[in-house]
Amino acid sequence: MNASTKNTHLVVMGVSGTGKTTVAQALAREFNLEFAEGDDLHPQANVDKMSAGIPLNDHDREPWLHTIAQWMTSEAQQGQNTVVSCSALKKQYRDILRSAAGRVVFVHLAGEKEIIAERMKHRQGHFMPVSLLDSQYETLEALTDDELGFVVDIAGTKNEVIADAVTGARTYLTAESGVAS
Repeated sequence: MNASTKNTHLVVMGVSGTGKTTVAQALAREFNLEFAEGDDLHPQANVDKMSAGIPLNDHDREPWLHTIAQWMTSEAQQGQNTVVSCSALKKQYRDILRSAAGRVVFVHLAGEKEIIAERMKHRQGHFMPVSLLDSQYETLEALTDDELGFVVDIAGTKNEVIADAVTGARTYLTAESGVAS
């Protein structure tokens, strides 16, 4: 099989504060996947804008999403399966990510705004302020029937959320895709 059909990319998505990085890192460990923190791939102008409490627009996000898709393609060309944390809030954003070589599966971390806002208040060293959470919920579009993926409720403990994500991901990461299950 060539890289375009054999490799699987998990995109751990959702609004800020859902635990995307934590879950993505756990999936990387569980399935021996290459990991990328989507926030690290933002151009500095995007980070500056969000740090100032200004929501990103589609124009701001497009080059960032292409960078993530290019990273996934590069890893697939090297025979690697990946996991990346990325908000991927709109279908059009996910369509850009799906342009990567390989199969792209979305792990949508979802939960009540109040729970997420409370968690965001307690995290340190992140540029995304709680004030932008409303704009993220306004932007969020549910996965559609033509997108591979599943939803994980983040209401449980960290370990419960990770276990649910691992269980869901395992159904997509088969021996055929080169990932041990």
